[in-house]
Amino acid sequence: TGFDSDNSSGDFSEANHKVPEMLDLDPHQSSRTGKHNGETEIQENGIKRHRTSLPAPMFSRSDFSVWSILKKCIGLELSKITMPIVFNEPLSFLQRITEYMEHIYLINKACSHADPLERMQAVAAFAVSAVASQWERTGKPFNPLLGETYELTREDLGFRFISEQVSHHPPISAFYSEGLNKDFIFHGSIYPKLKFWGKSIEAEPRGTITLELLKHNEAYTWTNPTCCVHNVIIGKLWLEQYGVVEIVNHSTGDKCVLNFKPCGLFGKELHRVEGYIQDKHRKKLCVIYGKWTECLWCTDPTTYETYKKSEKRGGEQKKKSVSEEDIKSENDEADDMPEVQDTVQFIPGSKLLWRINCRPPNSSQMYNFTSFAVSLNELEKGMEAILAPTDCRLRPDIRNMENGNMDVASKEKERLEEKQRAARKERAKDEVEWHTRWFHQGTNPYTGTPDWLYSGGYFDRNFSDCPDIY
Repeated sequence: TGFDSDNSSGDFSEANHKVPEMLDLDPHQSSRTGKHNGETEIQENGIKRHRTSLPAPMFSRSDFSVWSILKKCIGLELSKITMPIVFNEPLSFLQRITEYMEHIYLINKACSHADPLERMQAVAAFAVSAVASQWERTGKPFNPLLGETYELTREDLGFRFISEQVSHHPPISAFYSEGLNKDFIFHGSIYPKLKFWGKSIEAEPRGTITLELLKHNEAYTWTNPTCCVHNVIIGKLWLEQYGVVEIVNHSTGDKCVLNFKPCGLFGKELHRVEGYIQDKHRKKLCVIYGKWTECLWCTDPTTYETYKKSEKRGGEQKKKSVSEEDIKSENDEADDMPEVQDTVQFIPGSKLLWRINCRPPNSSQMYNFTSFAVSLNELEKGMEAILAPTDCRLRPDIRNMENGNMDVASKEKERLEEKQRAARKERAKDEVEWHTRWFHQGTNPYTGTPDWLYSGGYFDRNFSDCPDIY
């Protein structure tokens, strides 16, 4: 199922030109014609279109001060701090997790490869693509209510997805996805720890992500990099990802080590990702490089080292060309986002693994959403009768914010949070424990670490015992 309508507008043209072997569309997908423009619901091949814009443009944050809220929170855990709705985006964190599936064609490619090295390359690209949608997304997703769920079935992309908020303190979100062709299972639990450090907000990732390729009897696990939003007090907000991500193939012993580099002096390393794939004997099989905001390439280690040596010899003059004004500017505005004009330097002979989707032309007015993200909160006619009553699409605060009714959205957010607090007090009074509906605590079968595992049964659609959270 390589590319859906989000990828069919020609934005992958450079990949088409440079690596034609990557384009292996299924025959039933090739009947699509033209861009989707939201004017019709069904494409010629019978697949339903998804909306291309939000009902109302983004609300301006220019009149609000983050500092007025955060000045009392330095060093504290932010998950317990109530933030004004103006700093949110109209999606729940459960829907944000679903954005991992935007580049599902990379899972499909991994399933199709016979070579385990090529499978690892595709999985590594998928792990990087999973954080790409966060680029320029400085709005905060809504904290899910305890028991909140989100489901998404995309027949055109070949998967279905279910998630549940299984804990409120600490906040833990569990998810499970499977291929409609029974070719993969993707699951995990996420509980990011948010902290405010004066000029930035840092989200430390916790929880294991697991991808199982059923045809190859392989399982891969990893944890996401750390995410940091800068300039929360003054200046333009900007975001970076940093830290080392290790992807382990538990069947072959192969490992991919990806270094999401911090910004560095003058922004030279901003958004850069470099790493390698090694076998169980620690022999490097290939080198991976690129930017998580742009693209990812791979080449053999010898070619990479040769190129780096020649680049270092030719770069001595570049190092001397930094002016005193540049140094002064860096010292004066150390926390401002550096102006980075260059893109990824292509190493001859490299293979393109992934390229980011081009965003809609009106993305800046839609919280910098991708085309995939724009469709996530869409509530089509007849869906309410099918969805679980705990689904994010039915949350009145998110729905009103999406529609531009900010005052109503703010009041609904306060009402839902108070209802959640009252329910918690009532359970404590009656000494009743909260029971999750679709997930249970267990042990990850590959890492041996605590995890939340899917209990099954959601798509049987027996929602009679779901909690009343809205």
